Amino acid sequence: MSTPVLLVHSGGFTSRQWKKLEAALAPTHRVIAPDLTGYGARPRWPSGEPFHFQTDVELLRTFATEPMHVVGHSYGGLLALQLALQRPGLVRSLSLYEPVAFGILDPHRARFAGHDRADFELPAIDPAAPDGWLEAFVDWWNGHGAWQKLGDDTKAAFRDVAWKLSEEVRSLASDRTGARYAAVDAPTLLLGGGKTTALERAVLDALAVTLPHAMLRIFPELGHMGPITHAAAVNAVIVEHVVASDG
Repeated sequence: MSTPVLLVHSGGFTSRQWKKLEAALAPTHRVIAPDLTGYGARPRWPSGEPFHFQTDVELLRTFATEPMHVVGHSYGGLLALQLALQRPGLVRSLSLYEPVAFGILDPHRARFAGHDRADFELPAIDPAAPDGWLEAFVDWWNGHGAWQKLGDDTKAAFRDVAWKLSEEVRSLASDRTGARYAAVDAPTLLLGGGKTTALERAVLDALAVTLPHAMLRIFPELGHMGPITHAAAVNAVIVEHVVASDG
């Protein structure tokens, strides 16, 4: 059996987002796909209680007991990068679809002038009535009206984790890791959509010049939710990278 693969889901979702990728990797790899804090079968994070993404990094560290490939999407991509910084000997490769590593823009202010983490400012969340914040969040990533187009079940699932999701955003928006990402020497596949936000595209470009062994691939027709909306295309590239990094 080849090196294990750790799959880290996006904020607002659960490990179920990786079911198709898990099936694609299962014949050749041992796949670990945990729910992050407050998601899926895990107890909900208490409303009103502060949260920092480092808590989820610590959770992932409990699974990193041997060298493994790590795959992450959005918030999961940020966690994967942080795990690689903190446990470098245990991360064999990284496959990251639009990691929200906004801190990487700090060392590249001149090159990416006009793309600032302030672009990601969202209204304050009301834990008792989170729809306003959720609408702003979903629309920021997916375009105006995206929240209203979601089905009732999907909206309800977002409401169930709204506080924890908002705390993830608060903590990652103030992250200042920046140039320290240059210490991540694992082979890294950076993936993104051509229809993503300008801020996220700047993050991908900055990571591509900072990480010493990074490859950047953009899917022109995809957006931020590419691993879910176009799983087959994204998963095929991830599997290829994982297999190539086995040696």
